[in-house]
Amino acid sequence: MNNLLTLDNMLTPKIVTVLYWLGLIGVVITAFSTLFGFGYGLFAGFFQRLIYAVLILIFGGILVRVYSELLIVIFKIHENLKKIADRQP
Repeated sequence: MNNLLTLDNMLTPKIVTVLYWLGLIGVVITAFSTLFGFGYGLFAGFFQRLIYAVLILIFGGILVRVYSELLIVIFKIHENLKKIADRQP
């Protein structure tokens, strides 16, 4: 509890991991809703909706992963800088 109040440890990397999984779930839900014709793809043919769903799965998954990794990199840089600062006399 003391670490949480003094901000010595970062909580956000754990939150980013949860947001990554929620983002992947959102991508899958969006792809399925496109495939079965809810919303935007309602008047498109099934083959066209299938192509859109596959593209959403591929590019949506990649975008969620890249965004999450960019956020995590910031915190890894912070951890490494903290280690370097702790070694200084």
